[in-house]
Amino acid sequence: MSGLIGKKIGMTSIFDENGKNIPCTVIEAGPCVVTQVRTTEVDGYDALQLGFDDKPEKSTTKAEAGHFKKAGTQPKRNVIEFQGFEGEFNLGDNLTVDIFTEGEFVDVSGTSKGKGFQGVVKRHGFAGVGQATHGQHNRLRAPGSIGAASYPARVFKGMRMAGRMGGDKVKVQNLRVLKIVPEKNLIVIKGCVPGHKNAYVTIEK
Repeated sequence: MSGLIGKKIGMTSIFDENGKNIPCTVIEAGPCVVTQVRTTEVDGYDALQLGFDDKPEKSTTKAEAGHFKKAGTQPKRNVIEFQGFEGEFNLGDNLTVDIFTEGEFVDVSGTSKGKGFQGVVKRHGFAGVGQATHGQHNRLRAPGSIGAASYPARVFKGMRMAGRMGGDKVKVQNLRVLKIVPEKNLIVIKGCVPGHKNAYVTIEK
């Protein structure tokens, strides 16, 4: 699916024609530079490799520098491949937010906020013991039993327990494009998308 790399600016809300307040996310989408063109003859599949957000040359390896020099562009922080682009594209072409139209639906992928080490109530939605501890002390948010006795004498894989939460790749599908501001490369999408402010996201048609 065709798309762009963007940066999450933050959330706001706008009013529609009926006066309803709609929460939305503002994303700086592009401009993205074509850094490589994959073809079936050479690579076995068709795709476009896009780069977004300049980074200093001193932070770039020689291999990366040569790759971006071939495309005639500055080194980029984020490079992602997209399949399904229609039309002919060449190295160094710029793709902007104009590939999207207001009212269409898109999928947004990103890395969710890291929550650190969390307990079972926050991580898995456990209800606790509901104030009925039967005399036990400090058991309100405890996980409870995690297994049986001498058989199976182990904890099964996948047992929901406390642990690291967040920092996962998340895709939110079918978000409507509410507004496009081409002069500032901004796209306003209904609802929320994963990631913190200034996090990189991928917008796919």
